[in-house]
Amino acid sequence: MGSIVAVVGNTGAGKTTLVRALCRSHEFNLGLEQHAERPFQSLFKNDPKYALANQMDYLLQRAKQELDFRNRHGAALLDGGLDMDFHGFTRLFRTKGYLSEPEFTLCKDLYLFIRSILPVPDLIIHLTADEITLSKRLADRNRINIAEPEDLELLNSHLIEWLSTLDPDRIITIDATRDDVIFSRSVPVILDNMVSMHII
Repeated sequence: MGSIVAVVGNTGAGKTTLVRALCRSHEFNLGLEQHAERPFQSLFKNDPKYALANQMDYLLQRAKQELDFRNRHGAALLDGGLDMDFHGFTRLFRTKGYLSEPEFTLCKDLYLFIRSILPVPDLIIHLTADEITLSKRLADRNRINIAEPEDLELLNSHLIEWLSTLDPDRIITIDATRDDVIFSRSVPVILDNMVSMHII
């Protein structure tokens, strides 16, 4: 059974950049968010009525990714992942009114059912950054962003609440603002931790 490492963090923290930096230093199976490929992402950006379809699509996509990686050899890196899509974004969209309570409950039931079948990732890399850095990165992005700068604090609080329920020995916290743009200081630290945890 393959192992899974999920890189989680606020929008704009540099999850994709860190995942790609790790892949340059070691061979990993790779699972990305695939914003452009998701059928409801752009529709949701323009019309909140697509929030439920978008979240269900992401939860299913992430479940399929994890199942595939568990059935492969080696370690897989996830940019975000199933847990972040639920605990971060699905909860945020309920708070913002994009999802009704019954719609949120449907997403929650799906998430919990998936997690009853698939184990949580073997390691969580929690990527942090200050709000000034995050806001600037969001403004500079050339891709669809559903979360806005004003959502950063709430999204972070949802992630922290979820992370507090996990085994702290399975979480590595990295401050993106203390590293360069290619995470040259963080990558060796993360890889050393993966070796000591027998993930790679």
